[in-house]
Amino acid sequence: MDIVLLVKAALMGVVEGLTEFLPISSTGHLILAGALLGFDDDKAKVFDIAIQTGAIFAVVLVYWQKIRDTVVALPTHPRARRFAFNVLVGFLPAVVLGLLFGKFIKAHLFTPEVVASTFILGGFVILWAERRPQSDAHIQNVDSMTPLDALKVGLVQCLAMVPGTSRSGATIIGGMLLGLSRKAATDFSFFLAIPTLIGAGAYSLYKERALLSMADLPVFLVGLLFSFVSAWICVRWLLRYISTHSFVVFAWYRIAFGIVVLVTAWTGAVRWAA
Repeated sequence: MDIVLLVKAALMGVVEGLTEFLPISSTGHLILAGALLGFDDDKAKVFDIAIQTGAIFAVVLVYWQKIRDTVVALPTHPRARRFAFNVLVGFLPAVVLGLLFGKFIKAHLFTPEVVASTFILGGFVILWAERRPQSDAHIQNVDSMTPLDALKVGLVQCLAMVPGTSRSGATIIGGMLLGLSRKAATDFSFFLAIPTLIGAGAYSLYKERALLSMADLPVFLVGLLFSFVSAWICVRWLLRYISTHSFVVFAWYRIAFGIVVLVTAWTGAVRWAA
């Protein structure tokens, strides 16, 4: 067993778990971390998507009561059916556009320069969104959303197909711009992540199954485990954080980190791309 490879898998799992649900782009961080670790071949790209499932298990655990209550109430309660329908509506745009453009995006946009540029642009979008008064939010919780609200957030989520944009950043900040409170936008982003990331992981594993063998199982399991634990810690922290703080700190982090990546790439100080 290659211990070095398992350590790399663990590090990538931690990166995934800590960045998946913050508005700082897990894909962007995985691309950069993979480039630095030499963990960026075709099999590693499948690994990056697959370990998102570990992070999703953390969301399911944190929101287990809401998920369980919704499933139990589906046959009898309109509110539960509307919530489940909204999640489905929000999920569908990513399916359609992902199938249409996913291959092109992976072939041409998964580069450190693109990631760094979208980091910076996304940071300025967050700063702009946070300047808007919270009194503009007319949707205070996910149960108050309509299918049209969910569709709008689902369309915004598709912006995250460009690496470095951040799926959670697009849905949370996009949701806030569309009239959701910071808490409602964050909650819906997490719920929307469940079908989106599980679907992406399953599709990637099926599509690239020829690349994989049973010998890869320990590496994937280590990545999943570390992704789950770090995501569980991160989600619980973020839900407490947003009750008293804005996302401005993440905006400045994105801008600063993006500038560092661009400068080091242009000067050759760091070889971000393999």
